[in-house]
Amino acid sequence: MALRLVQVNFKARDDSALGRFWAEALGWGVSSEGPGVTNLEPEGFVWPDPAGFYIDVVTVPDPETVKYRVHIDLATTSAAHQTELVARLKELGATPADVGQGDVPWTVLADPEGNVFRVLEPREVYRDTGPIAAVVVDCADPRAMARFWGEAVDWTLHEVTDDHARLRSAQGVGPYLEFLRTPDVKPVWNRVHIDLLPYPVDDQAAEVARLQSLGATLADVGQGDVPWVVLADPEGNEFCVLGRA
Repeated sequence: MALRLVQVNFKARDDSALGRFWAEALGWGVSSEGPGVTNLEPEGFVWPDPAGFYIDVVTVPDPETVKYRVHIDLATTSAAHQTELVARLKELGATPADVGQGDVPWTVLADPEGNVFRVLEPREVYRDTGPIAAVVVDCADPRAMARFWGEAVDWTLHEVTDDHARLRSAQGVGPYLEFLRTPDVKPVWNRVHIDLLPYPVDDQAAEVARLQSLGATLADVGQGDVPWVVLADPEGNEFCVLGRA
């Protein structure tokens, strides 16, 4: 096994504006590898630091029209911190979002392009993750997803039930990858997805073949001729296996 989860990829109408929002929200640095792409990095890390976790924001022409199956959860250290963070995010352009959550201790917001995310109440499990507590994927079968992703990447399974599964880097750093059981059906491709990096990067073809043997399938989201390979996991969630640019 030689794959690690290195970043979340957001599709956007305006990568620069959305990138600025998330950079200010997380306190991260901003760079760009080319037109239409904004890269966000935590301070003190240089891509592809194995202890780092990153965000890419990429411009696409089509507007957001569907509910996301992938979102991020933000960590807080106290009730006061949660209140302060929610207020600051609203000042940056986030808006309250109603996804049927009811009376819960976390706050649901949407970023300026409508991406829903949660600001969690303080939880001990996320005390050392940094600002992003988890990347969360809605799914029908958390146990099956945990089996696939546990074999797919070099991350450790920390918890699995019929309703929830949680994995984290084998180094015990950065956010968790979590799967939540939901009855929703995926209507179209996700506008938020995860990217995997082979190490060494020249093993891309071998890793793609290994993922296909585990149940992944090739996916076409209009990517054209690109150095990465787009796959879908057994529940149809797209992800990319990166290669040499």
